[in-house]
Amino acid sequence: MKIPLGTNDRISGIGLLIIALMAIWGSREFPMGTLQKPGAALMPMLLAVFVGGISLLLIVLGGKSARPRWLDRAETEKLAAILGICGFAALVLERLGYRITIALVLAFLLGAVERNRLIVVIAVAIGFSLISYWVFTRLGIILPRGPLSV
Repeated sequence: MKIPLGTNDRISGIGLLIIALMAIWGSREFPMGTLQKPGAALMPMLLAVFVGGISLLLIVLGGKSARPRWLDRAETEKLAAILGICGFAALVLERLGYRITIALVLAFLLGAVERNRLIVVIAVAIGFSLISYWVFTRLGIILPRGPLSV
């Protein structure tokens, strides 16, 4: 059976499969544990197996999607802005803390990249950063606190 790999879904599936295999390879260094007492590798391994299964479905069933095309100028600028703000977030997350960093990232993406109204940008950026911080801390996830150590 010959499967042509030149569609968007199949190319995405191959990329996801590579990421899943890398996650499986990386998690082999940590203890797996059991379902009752999970080790550090259990969740990454389960997620990688799930992503790998989805990627195989994309490769096998993705024959009717569009062929890849070159990005136009507007899409390239958005891509550069998204990658740039991700780099910014990685650099300042520890210094500014989760809440400020996420608020700035969302404000930039919603305001400068997507051109939403100012009230929407402010409400979503501040609301999401505070609510997600609250939810994550209630789940026991340790996030950088930054200058807003309240």
